[in-house]
Amino acid sequence: MSRIYLDHAATSPLRPEAKAAMEEGFAIWANPSSPHAEGRKAKAALEDARERCKAALGWDGELIFTSGASEAAALALNHAKAGARLVSTVEHDCILGTAKDAERLRVHSDGALDLENLREAVQREKPLVAVQHVNSETGNRMDLSAVYAITQDAGGLLLADCAQSAAKMPLPPCDMAIVSAHKFGGPIGVGALLVRDYAMLEPVGGHERGYRRGTENMPAALGMATALEAIGERYCAASFATLADTVRNAGGTWLGDQLSDPTPFVASITHPSMSGTAQVMRLDMAGFAVSQGSACSSGTMKTSHVLGAMGTDEDVARRTIRVSLGWNTSEADVDAFCRAWENLT
Repeated sequence: MSRIYLDHAATSPLRPEAKAAMEEGFAIWANPSSPHAEGRKAKAALEDARERCKAALGWDGELIFTSGASEAAALALNHAKAGARLVSTVEHDCILGTAKDAERLRVHSDGALDLENLREAVQREKPLVAVQHVNSETGNRMDLSAVYAITQDAGGLLLADCAQSAAKMPLPPCDMAIVSAHKFGGPIGVGALLVRDYAMLEPVGGHERGYRRGTENMPAALGMATALEAIGERYCAASFATLADTVRNAGGTWLGDQLSDPTPFVASITHPSMSGTAQVMRLDMAGFAVSQGSACSSGTMKTSHVLGAMGTDEDVARRTIRVSLGWNTSEADVDAFCRAWENLT
């Protein structure tokens, strides 16, 4: 049988439209920063991609192309004109690793940010608050409208990690946002930092209006813009409804039942007895690609820091895997996975 890919939260397959756009970009091979005719042609294509990305995302501020979410996070966390850095305990490793000395913001057992803790923490000079929109392991959505209001009242800036949500749902209110193309069918190696105003950042290099080092990846930017435009009104045709019932009926745990605001693309499920590592291996042998959590840390065999921050029992966390849907997932794919997971013993 053909393999079924259900690990879109790690990387989603490249859309054919995006691949075609990249091939056109490769024909315009010059450096967009060069002053000659070839460079100007490449620059025009890059700027067209920038405006198309902004329009598709509904963003009326500025857009800095980056090599992905990690670079966008580093630009914001290291160069924002702000004071103390505050990050939630369930952020992606690229946030936690970049802001190692940042104050950690607690979450409740349902994955929601502790807003009282946030109100206390922001009482300092112009803090930068970094909170994800959708968690990459549980799929829980943070109430960023409330987070933004609290941050604004304190005179701070909100950095929203939208790597898992951009293009799949409207951007939340924020001052800066992180976008990663390979999470929605664009190419690997390109993303963006959305900024309300360049004045919020210290310049760091000679490219992207002086806010980034390194030659722009124009073909990938074209692929990103095309992938965004190809999404349409609905990102994914499949749903988790059948899988949720299968897990509950088998005596497992559907983590979405415990979350404050579960979203329809990423879910964590707990087997009644089998370890997550064994599940991933058995399912892989059966033709299904899933993971134990973020691709940046799933190979370490450590218990998820996200589930740990939520107070999840360690044994439950060890028996939990992540399933994530994407632009080419069908209901038949989910049904086949339900049968395979149900038969794990």
